[in-house]
Amino acid sequence: MNLSDLKPGEHGEIIKIGVIGPIKRRLMDMGVLVGEKVKVEKIAPLGDPIEVTIKDYNLSLRKKEAEGIEVEVIK
Repeated sequence: MNLSDLKPGEHGEIIKIGVIGPIKRRLMDMGVLVGEKVKVEKIAPLGDPIEVTIKDYNLSLRKKEAEGIEVEVIK
């Protein structure tokens, strides 16, 4: 499942970052790392951007970036 598939209020754990190049480096610099817990806070009306919480801070990601991040849903 991708991060973009989670609904607002759902939690997940990052299991793989599938994007490559400078985007991957930027995501990692912002704390998007394998093993981190993530919660989707809200999704814009047209689905882009997606606001998530990682490491107790909010981060807005483009849907294209979120599609490249694989997560496992945490109940």
